[in-house]
Amino acid sequence: MKKSRVVIIFSKQALSPTGIPEPQIMLKMYRRGLELLSGVPAEEALKIWFKPEDRIGIKINTIARRALSTRPETSVPLGLWLGKNLGGEDKIIIWDRTNEELKDAGYKLSTSPGSLKIFGTDSRGVGYTQEPIVNRDIGSLFSRIQTDLIDASISLAILKDHGLAGVTAGMKNYFGAIHNPNKYHDSNCNPYIAELFETDIIRGKHRLSILDALRVQYHRGPSYHPQWAENCQKLIFSTDAVAADSIGWKLIEELRAKKGLPSLKEENRQPAYLFTAEKMGLGQADQANIEILEEEV
Repeated sequence: MKKSRVVIIFSKQALSPTGIPEPQIMLKMYRRGLELLSGVPAEEALKIWFKPEDRIGIKINTIARRALSTRPETSVPLGLWLGKNLGGEDKIIIWDRTNEELKDAGYKLSTSPGSLKIFGTDSRGVGYTQEPIVNRDIGSLFSRIQTDLIDASISLAILKDHGLAGVTAGMKNYFGAIHNPNKYHDSNCNPYIAELFETDIIRGKHRLSILDALRVQYHRGPSYHPQWAENCQKLIFSTDAVAADSIGWKLIEELRAKKGLPSLKEENRQPAYLFTAEKMGLGQADQANIEILEEEV
């Protein structure tokens, strides 16, 4: 069995003394991460995963507002770099559920022609599909950003402990693409996270997972509790969404052990949805089948 590759990039300078991501360091981390992931220069790697005509969505997570969200200093450098190398900024959309959450996380909304676009599903003229999309136990209205406005997707997700799912990362980030995510939190969100990802609208467009592990909430997530948050200054990359989240889980367990906390399994909330996803053929959850490349920049 061919192993899935996950790349971890670390930089001591990723965060400023005030905890804000450094945009130039972010870009350096993105480029090196994609180089190691693909084995070719970063700009060439983009041509492997994206077509020249692709409209690309960068799905971020801003539900925790400024306290623990994908910061503009993290996502905007990626969006601008993608636009520069893939035919124009206006083909890139940085998005999440609502404009209010985006603004509260520090984003300046933009829908201007010729520029990087930043807006939420609740924007005028966007909204959700009129009819639900059904897959196994999932039946949801999907954001029209995901269904109609993009051709390829990057999940740029905050890595966090989650009181129900165990871990929230790149796959659960797509709960922000449906109108009824609260319906799918029973049984530790299993099998719902996997079943949502399996839909053609998600899996068919997903190209890359990037986990924002710059500051990780390793306990009592997904809300922000500073006493259980750690500056890790890492980004985690993979084209295998399941493998990326599995290695994110590994990092959270390492932080919990370091702080003397029980494992997620001991708290009866290990992310079982990852093993469900593996059984469904969505990627590798077993860390023995994951190749990890780690580098400091």
